[in-house]
Amino acid sequence: YGGMGLDFSYNIAVAEELGNIRCGGIPMAIGVQTGMATPALTRFGSDELKKQFLVPTIAGDFVACLGISEPGAGSDVANIKTTAVRKGNEYVINGGKMWITSGSQADWMCLLANTSEGPPHRNKSLICLPMDLPGIHVAKKIDKLGMRSSDTAQIFFEDVKVPSKNLIGEEGKGFTYQMLQFQEERLWGVATVLTPLETIIKETIDYTRQRKVFDQPVLHNQTVHFRLAELATEVELLRSLLHRAVALYVEGNDVTKFASMAKLKAGRLAREVTDSCLQFWGGMGFTSEVLVSRFYRDLRLMSIGGGTDETMLSIICKYMAILPSK
Repeated sequence: YGGMGLDFSYNIAVAEELGNIRCGGIPMAIGVQTGMATPALTRFGSDELKKQFLVPTIAGDFVACLGISEPGAGSDVANIKTTAVRKGNEYVINGGKMWITSGSQADWMCLLANTSEGPPHRNKSLICLPMDLPGIHVAKKIDKLGMRSSDTAQIFFEDVKVPSKNLIGEEGKGFTYQMLQFQEERLWGVATVLTPLETIIKETIDYTRQRKVFDQPVLHNQTVHFRLAELATEVELLRSLLHRAVALYVEGNDVTKFASMAKLKAGRLAREVTDSCLQFWGGMGFTSEVLVSRFYRDLRLMSIGGGTDETMLSIICKYMAILPSK
């Protein structure tokens, strides 16, 4: 379908390299194309759907977005309210989505909607939804703390009609498909923060070596250079966990636990590195002129988007069998 036929480890290599871009929004937008909106279509979509949506998305002619989150259902995917009711050869969609990356410019959406009245984990389906259909309203581009180069939209659906052949895979399997899709999204997200964190540490070393306080470079304080050494060690540990998870995933294993651990650690470490390094920049770190302040804002999303830290902890606890039985 226009791709290179490589395994998922190459996606991660690309994600790490994209970390050299000096902002978070562009790698995130690319990640939506490669690891968030398209994996389910690639795995479970019909040949016709792949030709219609996947081929132009891989070619870069289509922009894709992922329609999961809603105002009352972010990480709680099972609680989404958007419906797609089957009527003849069409689905009629009503509801809305929130915090949709690339939503203002997307050509199509990988939409998760309730297609029946059954249990919340078995009543959802994924649908390829062209974004130029009547009844789709892109309400606004959201003004955000960080990732400001990325457009994030709120979108409403009012009696939107889409052909039933646009269903990805089987009806009622959407939640399961999305959980699989989340693993690639979370691993991609982890990979994109590694290089920025290394860059921030390096630039902080360079700056604190030049900046003098009380007649000596800031870097020469043991508190400073020991802390930077600790942070660099944590980044390397995160990289090792990511690469282990990816290797297991490529071999066909379930890496939900490791992907969740890596996502949790990446979010927390992103906050730790950017906050600690910004402190060493002093007043300059509080300006918009330096990279550390941008990543302080941009990478804060890592602990929220694609599943919050708390969601990751719940998943890890489930796999460790330490959650109380209901």
